[in-house]
Amino acid sequence: MGKLVRFGVAMDEDLLASFDGLVKQRGPGVNRSEAVRDLVREAIVDSAVEDEDDEVVGTITMVFNHGTGDLSDKLDALQHEHHREVVSAMHVHLDAHNCLEVLVLRGRAGDVKGIADTLLGTKGVKHGRLVMTTTSGL
Repeated sequence: MGKLVRFGVAMDEDLLASFDGLVKQRGPGVNRSEAVRDLVREAIVDSAVEDEDDEVVGTITMVFNHGTGDLSDKLDALQHEHHREVVSAMHVHLDAHNCLEVLVLRGRAGDVKGIADTLLGTKGVKHGRLVMTTTSGL
């Protein structure tokens, strides 16, 4: 970590009060400065993962009914097609019918987004989400 630099921020009283409420929700160890740093880091990551060529790490979380046709086989086949990007997979049985699967992927942002779109768009997947991050620029 580099040298800390102080700077001032001016904002509307109501916005500051809302921000202070957010800081308070994060717990006693968080202050305004740490909350601002977190927001800046988040903005940097969001910007980096928008570049299709940047290297990213992502998680795909999806819920599906394992008994829906050959859905499990389709999802497995898609993961095998992208074995270079799929780093890890965890499969959890939620109940007698529903499964949760979490995949960790690494690669170009465009490739990771494409894989997520394909998996999450597979008929029978009830819900899912891609979350991406990067270490570049942080």
